[in-house]
Amino acid sequence: MVNSSSERCIGRSGSATGRLRWASLATRLAAVGRRLLWTVYLVRCADGTLYCGIARDVTARLRAHDAGTGARYTRGRGPLELLVTRRCYDHGLALRIEHAVKRLTRAEKLELAHAPSGLARLVRRVQRARPTSSMKPPISLS
Repeated sequence: MVNSSSERCIGRSGSATGRLRWASLATRLAAVGRRLLWTVYLVRCADGTLYCGIARDVTARLRAHDAGTGARYTRGRGPLELLVTRRCYDHGLALRIEHAVKRLTRAEKLELAHAPSGLARLVRRVQRARPTSSMKPPISLS
């Protein structure tokens, strides 16, 4: 097979079927991009409590929660109902959004679930905030 410059091999030559899968570079980059995204999610447990977390694959994470292998808090509280999600390109930003959501009251979290524009405002607020640092200010040499 001839490999043109616009195609890349996705599969491994030693795969069980022995066949290679070919796709355009754009398709490959899109697949890589989807895997690198982080998602902040808010779920309602069967007992009515709310849980916020982050994951790259929310569907797999929810299955893990329901199977009892996810976070300790959600064990025995399934099935979970997904209320709202927000995708992030940066792991640090996803963690900061998760922390901001966890600091909200229950009523505010439910508002986020019913009005996703509130989550967008929260994300903008988190993005504008400067991370606090424990570093001391620079020493003046004068």
